[in-house]
Amino acid sequence: MTSLTTFFSDMTPLTGMVLACLLGGVLSVCVAALFALNARKQWVPLLVSYAIGALLAAVFLEILPHAIETSPNVEAMTATMLFGVLLFFTLEKLVLWRHCHGEHCEMHAMHDEAHCPELHPEQQVTKKPQGIIKFKLPQAAPTQMLAHHHHAHAHDDGRSGLMIMIGDTFHNFVDGILICAAFMVDMQVGLVTALAIIAHEIPQEVGDFLILLHSGYSKQKAFLFNIASSLATLAGGLLAYLALNLVQQWVPYILSLAAASMLYVAVADLIPGLHKRTALSDTLSQLLLIVLGVASVALTKWLVEG
Repeated sequence: MTSLTTFFSDMTPLTGMVLACLLGGVLSVCVAALFALNARKQWVPLLVSYAIGALLAAVFLEILPHAIETSPNVEAMTATMLFGVLLFFTLEKLVLWRHCHGEHCEMHAMHDEAHCPELHPEQQVTKKPQGIIKFKLPQAAPTQMLAHHHHAHAHDDGRSGLMIMIGDTFHNFVDGILICAAFMVDMQVGLVTALAIIAHEIPQEVGDFLILLHSGYSKQKAFLFNIASSLATLAGGLLAYLALNLVQQWVPYILSLAAASMLYVAVADLIPGLHKRTALSDTLSQLLLIVLGVASVALTKWLVEG
């Protein structure tokens, strides 16, 4: 224990901050990956409800309170959040347009569940041509068509995954600023702050993994994207070390953008998908998992902060 204390006491604030940002970000991602990436594939749509709860709790219990506490102008901060919601709406539209190919696109109203012939094969009316020999082509079984249709609508071309990665990168960037500020005060304060931030991140990172998988990303891509996003912690820490006073003034507004992206993904992209399952048992399980997601973030916050 003495040698460990000596090791940290001999370390410069810059070295301690770099190690905390780099190792802390990777550690939180790896711990979250142990749970999220080992979940069975059929569990992922169900566990999206947990991710919604974790996102909402991160926004309303962690990010926004901190942004309000550090903001000299709350109206400017909330205006930034409103701008962020509109920004992510526009960004999602651009992604939609980029992935639009012909009529097989969410932007075309003809291909929805109300008009899709695969969901309503009995409504198809084929007008037989007159005066020619009629050949009946083999058709796929209804179950095969339904399975194909379900697969086509199962993912969203990575949109919600892209949104959540942008928001998480903003959040990690601010975490790096906070870690740097703590290390500039004292080595022990910096270590405690870094551990607290890592503990806070784990439930949210689990939710991020689940959203990426639900959005159509492979496990390998989900892991690599989360690792890349965690490096924003180091970037925020280094930038704060070089210009701490200037960067700290922008913290409330960067947090507002992070909160806007997470809130947008939860409310606009994920929650509407839950309404497709209307059975009472599905509704109860969704509600339970949302509450579990909120509780995991709240419990971690309580254990760390006391």
